[in-house]
Amino acid sequence: MGRRSKISIFATNMKKQENKKKQIAILGSTGSIGTQALQVIEEHPDCYEVYALTANDKVEQLAEQARKFMPDAVVIANEEKYLSLKNLLADLPIKVYAGVDALCQIVESESIDVVLTAMVGFAGLKPTIHAIRAGKTIALANKETLVVAGELINRLALQYHAPIIPVDSEHSAVFQCLVGEVGNPIEKIILTASGGPFRTYSLEQLKSVTKVQALKHPNWQMGAKITIDSASMMNKGFEVIEARWLFGVKPEQIEVVVHPQSVIHSMVQFEDGAVKAQLGLPDMRLPIQYAFSYPDRLHSSFGRLDFAMCGSLTFEKPDISRFRNLSLAYEAMYRGGNMPCIVNAANEVVNAAFLNDDISFLGMSDVIETTMKRVAFLQNPGYDDYVATDAEVRHITTEVINNSNK
Repeated sequence: MGRRSKISIFATNMKKQENKKKQIAILGSTGSIGTQALQVIEEHPDCYEVYALTANDKVEQLAEQARKFMPDAVVIANEEKYLSLKNLLADLPIKVYAGVDALCQIVESESIDVVLTAMVGFAGLKPTIHAIRAGKTIALANKETLVVAGELINRLALQYHAPIIPVDSEHSAVFQCLVGEVGNPIEKIILTASGGPFRTYSLEQLKSVTKVQALKHPNWQMGAKITIDSASMMNKGFEVIEARWLFGVKPEQIEVVVHPQSVIHSMVQFEDGAVKAQLGLPDMRLPIQYAFSYPDRLHSSFGRLDFAMCGSLTFEKPDISRFRNLSLAYEAMYRGGNMPCIVNAANEVVNAAFLNDDISFLGMSDVIETTMKRVAFLQNPGYDDYVATDAEVRHITTEVINNSNK
């Protein structure tokens, strides 16, 4: 496919649905993306219906969502919570399931049109693969799926003719810039980053920042895990890897620029030097709705960008000496194989450790780098290799953290 957008090619094969509500399955409906997706569905009841809702642990919230949207089925990944959920919904004709296998089976349901993968972390990989094999349109919010197994996911999406529409604001922006540009080579993708809450902090200041500070993102409202990743710029590193697979570009064609105002969500530079950008308020409901409605745009009640109130838009280079996670992600992308899987698993562990006050902010990068050196590198991994790598990395990373705390 050269340098053309793989996603654009997938998406051009999508058929416009006439007089039929799209049936949506939301993997991770109780998280930030999932709850905002339900707001989009609620705003367009003539276009969308909820077919399935899933969550990991939040039984009460999942039950509340189910009562409001009346899906055909709900799934709680934590099997220990099954009876609680079953009892909460006993008076309703909603099927209740539990466990990872149930997650994978529900996305294969014939009635489903779109699967929103909004689960956090490596756990989203297996059900996403099942949804792709079932030929579903994937509204992809779980970036770890492509970070860990981008080559495998692209191969399966082509094989099973499963369109993948990005939900991340940055990748949605690139996707929107590429609409109508099929066949026009991409020279460069420019992903914007807010810089997070510590953009202006010195290295000395970063040594003592707390999780409370890190969880206060200046522009976006997100879950705890992704908010910490944003503060450390690992989130941006993962987006770089994801962009490689989504848009079929080489690593050197992806650039990150810090844009504190978060008005320009990302840009594409073409071979003639022209740059297209997608702008808007920092509101995740817009890319979620576009993933659901593509190729159409629907009216929304979301806020509008007022250029008179924007002030100046500024840009700067990211400082990888202070935010080393970005450079570690680039290194993983260049090396390929199972290295992005290694970085992702190590990051999930250190992220949780930081939230548990078991590691310092800068210590996260140190542990990830150590783990990258200790885990066996595989150049051509398959699915089972990714699963084994993930498990090995979690063990080693935990060991490294424990040893550093002795």
